[in-house]
Amino acid sequence: MAISLQKGQKISLQKNPSRGLGEILVNLNWNSKPVKQGILSGLFGSKGIDLDLGCLFELKDGRKGTVQALGNAFGNLNNEPYIMLDGDDRTGNSIAGENLRINGDQLCKIKRILVYTFIYEGVANWQQADATVTIKYPGAEDILVKMDSYNSTNKMCGLALLENINDETFSVEKIVQFYQGHEALDREFHWGIQWRAGHK
Repeated sequence: MAISLQKGQKISLQKNPSRGLGEILVNLNWNSKPVKQGILSGLFGSKGIDLDLGCLFELKDGRKGTVQALGNAFGNLNNEPYIMLDGDDRTGNSIAGENLRINGDQLCKIKRILVYTFIYEGVANWQQADATVTIKYPGAEDILVKMDSYNSTNKMCGLALLENINDETFSVEKIVQFYQGHEALDREFHWGIQWRAGHK
């Protein structure tokens, strides 16, 4: 079984008293294949969608930053920021998709995490991408954050906000809201990072 969140809905992760939260896995899967539209599509070709998974983080000590493939900011699971991106799936064909890992045992050092995805390559066709985020952690039901809002030409989407609750657990809120880019997402959630162009 899995819990499918509605937009704006919050749920708290269930903490095991003996083990804590453990490792929290945030998985993104999507359909990379372009939809063929008409006979000319075969003549001119059509590229698939390359989605990137990432997050903004804010630690209790005030440090802020991002974990994402763009800029090679893959993070670290056992040291600050206690968040790590496994790798960069450029095709969407990987069965495992893209994964962010959060060290739930370092909960007391993390204030909040905003998970997002953005279209690195391809047309902003979110319905075609059919992306789903699944949050997994030990001994509990999966939490699904489905991208069920599609009407946007913006290439950035805020997916889910995880917030520290009294150093006991994280609350998870479904966002699924679209933005022009990293800076617009930052402004909406008052993160305050200084942005510059990055590359893979």
